[in-house]
Amino acid sequence: MELLPAQRDVRISTRAATLDERAINSHDAVIVICDHATASTTLRQLPFGNVLERSYKLARSRSPVSLLSTHVGTEAIPLVLAFAKPAAKFEYLTLAGRAWKSLATQPPKRLLICAWNIDEPNRSPLLEAFAAAALAGSAAMPTFKSERTPAVPLEAITLFAEQIDVDLTRTLATDRGNHVARWLTSLPPNVLDSAAYRRAVSAIARRERFGLTFLNIKALEREGAGAFLAVARANDHTNAGIIKLRRRARDRSNVRGRIALVGKGICFDTGGINLKPHKSMYQMHEDMQGSAVALGTLLALHALDAPFDIDCWLAITENNIGPRAYRPQEVVTAANGVTIQVVHSDAEGRMALADTLALAARDRPDAIVDFATLTGACVTALTDRFSGVFTNRPDWHNILERAGRDSGERVWPFPMDEDFDAELESPIADILQCTLDSKGDHILAARFLSKFVPPTVPWIHVDLAASNRPTGLAHIPTDFTGFGVRYATQLLLDGGLIDVSARPRKRSRGAGG
Repeated sequence: MELLPAQRDVRISTRAATLDERAINSHDAVIVICDHATASTTLRQLPFGNVLERSYKLARSRSPVSLLSTHVGTEAIPLVLAFAKPAAKFEYLTLAGRAWKSLATQPPKRLLICAWNIDEPNRSPLLEAFAAAALAGSAAMPTFKSERTPAVPLEAITLFAEQIDVDLTRTLATDRGNHVARWLTSLPPNVLDSAAYRRAVSAIARRERFGLTFLNIKALEREGAGAFLAVARANDHTNAGIIKLRRRARDRSNVRGRIALVGKGICFDTGGINLKPHKSMYQMHEDMQGSAVALGTLLALHALDAPFDIDCWLAITENNIGPRAYRPQEVVTAANGVTIQVVHSDAEGRMALADTLALAARDRPDAIVDFATLTGACVTALTDRFSGVFTNRPDWHNILERAGRDSGERVWPFPMDEDFDAELESPIADILQCTLDSKGDHILAARFLSKFVPPTVPWIHVDLAASNRPTGLAHIPTDFTGFGVRYATQLLLDGGLIDVSARPRKRSRGAGG
């Protein structure tokens, strides 16, 4: 099984023209996006309009209609009508995802997407959403079936409208990053273990010409990374470690600053000595999704030639059970000297991230963004439709929430007030790892992590509550959503974080630099 997905080359073209039967017959499937308020009028203007209008009126007489599937022409071309209302990006992506799923039984090689009688400013966002859904829906996922049905790859998308001005450069880049994130997360734990994960990242580094440093167990011992090492201690191998990828902007005259992306990469989480029950452990090969999202974000930003340098730190290990597993009441020291009283071995993600954040912060980046499938409490608070965000810059809350609305990957900012620290006071160490109950654990986990990022370094923590949702989320059809790549790309390119956080800084030696 390949550790990385094959790179795709879906050709996307645009045509400012009137939709006709010839255009429909030259494709394998068609999606027509109509304004919900003028649906009947629009359908009359389309090829096969009488048939489409009768089908629509019949369906509407039974219940409200947002999608209608049929076949048209002598070749019985699958055609999906999508009736759109002015809405936020998430709703557009959701409608687009549903439209693609209706074609899934006959996946097309050549897809036509037409926005008909829809004015700007809604036309371009709708076309982008439907193109994103087609790309995400057609992306191959790992399969280990002994008898495989030959895949029908999507080869071409044609976007149709009376007037068209849509740029899908970012859509293609974020789709690529999201595909890598979902692929890696979907791999079984006996395929993607710590050693294999390092090989996969090394292959990406060679292909993209990123610099790569691997801090192995001995290197982390020299750095004093006791929190990460505690988690890795029960492994029956020495393949765990922290990977640092270095991407530098091509145009050195236009570099606006430097970002650090950090990801939790627990390739399998047993819970450690506080062993998880079966139901909770079943999907724990996904506990590396934060690192996969960090990696996917790096790939998207690199493809877009983002005008800043990026260091990407991936904390790669398993959290195993064994005679050497770390235990409650142990006290360990992190790389920045903070001592931690262990409470629960299943709070391993914040331990691995603690040292990774401390090492990333040594380089004094203009901002750190970390991604982690960290707490069940965040899912309880938000469900699996939103993810939680935390920051040591409270005035960024509006920026963070707006990036979620604009990207369609919605987030909600949580408080980070200092008085939460009272819950994490330890009688014998600088800080408790967590509390015995789960009350507000997503907030307490963020407060814990804040102890490993100096206040002078702007920091954002994304708790990926929406990383796993049965049947997918918005335009993503798979349970593992790769949530965060679209969001972080939007945030870092359009949020203005580099500009508002830029400041003179002294350089210090970075770990493994």
